[in-house]
Amino acid sequence: MSTNFNEFDILFHNFFYPTSGYGSAATTKQPHPLNIFYDDAGLHFEVACTGLTKDEVNVDIEDDILKISYSKAEEEKELHPGTIHRGLSKKSFNLGYKISAKYDLSLALAKLENGLLEISIPVAERAKPKTIKIK
Repeated sequence: MSTNFNEFDILFHNFFYPTSGYGSAATTKQPHPLNIFYDDAGLHFEVACTGLTKDEVNVDIEDDILKISYSKAEEEKELHPGTIHRGLSKKSFNLGYKISAKYDLSLALAKLENGLLEISIPVAERAKPKTIKIK
């Protein structure tokens, strides 16, 4: 697998943060903790969803856009009177990435386990290398 990130970098643009431009996905600060990587099988996202259930997180596909979101409920929990430090919080997030036609979004799979949302998008059949027979 090549370590050249040029093709990978231009695949992503966060549509919910228009000022982010089309910067490098490898070097641009993302608005929510996540990993994005690719291999021969396809494109993979790992999104931090600590304390969330699969019913609270939305993964939507619209045309060539992958959208991942969570909206925090408005209710405020009252802190325990003995609270010394509060470092865990559920923050809303709204992520959107334009996915290259090289990947088949119709075959995307998602699972949420142990606070990590994993989304896999396979390489499209039409983008896989082919050998043609010479006549």
